[in-house]
Amino acid sequence: MLENELDLWYLGILKKVWRGFARAVQQTKEELHKAIAKQFSGLKVSEEDVKRILIRLKYNTEKPSDWTDEQLLNFSHELRHYTKPMIIAANKCDRPEAFENLKKLKNEYPNLLIVPCSADSELSLRLAHNAGLIEYVPGENKFKVLKELSEKQKDALNSIKKNVLEAYGSTGVQEVLNETVFDLLKYIAIFPAGVHKLADSKGNVLPDCFLLPSGSTALDFAFAIHTDLGKNFIKAIDVRTKQAVGKEHKLKHRDGLEIITR
Repeated sequence: MLENELDLWYLGILKKVWRGFARAVQQTKEELHKAIAKQFSGLKVSEEDVKRILIRLKYNTEKPSDWTDEQLLNFSHELRHYTKPMIIAANKCDRPEAFENLKKLKNEYPNLLIVPCSADSELSLRLAHNAGLIEYVPGENKFKVLKELSEKQKDALNSIKKNVLEAYGSTGVQEVLNETVFDLLKYIAIFPAGVHKLADSKGNVLPDCFLLPSGSTALDFAFAIHTDLGKNFIKAIDVRTKQAVGKEHKLKHRDGLEIITR
C-alpha cells in the first residue's frame, strides 16, 4: 500500500505537466532525461537517475507523447523505486511468533531489505548501560554484567540475550541504520584528519566522520566540511599513504584526508 502511494505521488508529479511537457520535448529536441530530472529536482532526482531508468525500460524517448498511461505508471514506479529505496525494520522480533512472520515477509518481498529488530530490547540495554549495570555497545551480540542485579533485572536481560541477541545476532537497531546508509544508499565514511595528528585536542582518535555518496571526490569532501575549504582547495593528503591527491581523486570507504587550502 505504501509503495503504491509513493508510486502514485511520482506519477502525479509527472502527469501534472506531461501533455504539454512531452510535446515541448519533441518540438525542441530537448533530451528527455534532462527535462524529467528538472520536473523532479525538488526530490533530488538526478539526470543520471532518469537516464538509467529510460535505458532499462527502453521506452521511445523521441516521442514521449506516445507513452501509454501504463507506461507512465511503470516509469514512475521504477524511478521512485530507484531514487527512494525502502528498508523494512521488522520490529518486535522478540515476540514468540516473530521468526515465522519474518520468514513470510522475506518470502513475500524478496527484493526488499528486511532487518529483524527489537527497539524495546535496544532501549533496555542502553538504559542498563547508562545506569552502569552492564557494558553494552550498540550493534554487539553480547553485554557484560558490571553490578549485582535483582532477579527481575536478571530475567529481563536473560530474555533479551536468549530471544534477541542469540536468536538474531543483535537487537537489529544498529543494523537497520548501517544497512540503510551503506547498503541501500551506498554512502561511504570519510574522516578528516591531519597526516601527523589523528586525534583531537581531547585525545579522541578520528572523532569526526562525514558520510558522502559513493563516487565522491576529494573536492566534494572539502566542501562537505566547509564551503571555504572547497573554494580554497589546493590538494589533499591521504593520511594512510601520505600521498598528495588532487580535487578529482575518488574517495574510498574509510579514507582519511587532510585538506590543504590557500
